[in-house]
Amino acid sequence: MDPVTTALAVVLLCILAYRFLWSRATGFEERGIQYMKPWPIVGNMAPVLFRRQFIGNYLRDVYFKFRDLKYFGFYNLVAPIIVIRDPELITSIAVKHFDQFTDHIGFVNEEMDPLMGKNLFALRGDTWREMRKLLSPAFTSAKMKAMFKLIIDCAEKTSAFVAQESKKGRAWDTQDLFRRYANDVVATCSFGIAVDSLKNPDNDFYKLGRETLNFGTWVSLKMLIGRNFPTISRLLGIKIFGSRPRKFFTKVVAETTRMRDEKGIQRPDMIQLMMDSRDKDGKRLTVDDMTNQAFVFFLGGFDTTALMMCMVAQMIATNPEVQSKVLLEVEEAHRKMAEGQSTYDVIKEMTYMDAVVDETLRMYPIATFLDRICVKEFELPPAKPGAKPVKVKPGESLWFLPNGLHYDSKYYKDPENFRPERFLNGEVPPNAYLPFGLGPRVCIGNRFAIMEAKTLFCLLLKDCVIEACEKTTVPLRFSTKTIMLLPPNGYWLNIRSKKDESEANGDVADAKANGTVS
Repeated sequence: MDPVTTALAVVLLCILAYRFLWSRATGFEERGIQYMKPWPIVGNMAPVLFRRQFIGNYLRDVYFKFRDLKYFGFYNLVAPIIVIRDPELITSIAVKHFDQFTDHIGFVNEEMDPLMGKNLFALRGDTWREMRKLLSPAFTSAKMKAMFKLIIDCAEKTSAFVAQESKKGRAWDTQDLFRRYANDVVATCSFGIAVDSLKNPDNDFYKLGRETLNFGTWVSLKMLIGRNFPTISRLLGIKIFGSRPRKFFTKVVAETTRMRDEKGIQRPDMIQLMMDSRDKDGKRLTVDDMTNQAFVFFLGGFDTTALMMCMVAQMIATNPEVQSKVLLEVEEAHRKMAEGQSTYDVIKEMTYMDAVVDETLRMYPIATFLDRICVKEFELPPAKPGAKPVKVKPGESLWFLPNGLHYDSKYYKDPENFRPERFLNGEVPPNAYLPFGLGPRVCIGNRFAIMEAKTLFCLLLKDCVIEACEKTTVPLRFSTKTIMLLPPNGYWLNIRSKKDESEANGDVADAKANGTVS
């Protein structure tokens, strides 16, 4: 490690030791909450910190250690967490009693690092409510339909490029492929800039995305300090991504808004929505405000959506029956479009593709845990029959574990098997499916991300076949060296053009007819 990283690691260990040895006990035992016995300093996270288990699999194992309880205690390093297992109680907390659990745990000081501290995900209380109210209209059906032209332009370019490059069949690093497509979508829909990351792989948007979203040891350490020791993070002046991304995106937003104001340009994207809202109710969104919000959609759109598409593609490629059904739906969709039906409506109505995406996110939820902070005192019901209720105090943290719920046989039949049909026949309990969170703080862009993925697959699978190759990780498993859902050797699939295959079959048929092939 470099000297700065080493110094921060030493500081962190000293603080952790101090907190563990001298801070007042949290009182899980006194409150009657069953909990995992923590190790000094690392709490209950040793298997993850020492890279013995992928965090998603580890938290799933933790979930099943307390099968008969509605909740239990857990230590994220020295931070005490109450983990909620019961779907009805999760719904009560996140929906019915949302006003008592409005906020997420922060990573940074919002004044020092506004790019990460003042976006929609990080905002709290009334400030969050105002921004959510402002941005929600961007994801109504009408707004999504208006932005769909931007999405389909990106999807057409991507699918045409892949089909051309795959005439003879080739292995693709699908994470890189889908990142480039997602980068183009978020650039045009959030920032109003058209880029083509396949033909122009060195564009600034893509290069900055790769640089910014490299969640290696250094970034993970800064997030760890920020989440567990905000005071120390502030004193050390720690920022998650540094100043370069902020300068870049602020410049983009400033130039875009200036040009549109001067020339009266209107465009169906996120920047336009925020520009149109600048003077409503006597308030004005500054360039910094718009940059902070556009950046969070860049974060979610660049990597998270790309990972989702990687896993969906792998599930289609490695499950032949599923691929056959998907291809039939794709053929039907293109038949409807050829007859003049709206492309947006046709893709929106691809219910089997929806089920494939949903089932993929059930088995591989991007968020390994969902968090809430108590802002008003709340009483949890007894964790089991005969136990006492437990009061949650302001400032205490709760977690929900999608990886546990999604594999619990109480809620899902054959949870280890990939069965998209479960989402078509009413098997799935709505309060036990949490890939995007739930309640008022559900991911604001979830429908947009799914539409983005469906659009690309609808176009790509019309012309190409995707298959496993030698580098494909089957069954899918994830590296213990990162918190992201990445196989040890990445995501790889073979993609070959149907057109090339049909032409080859036609050549063989012609040869047989001419008597040159027996």
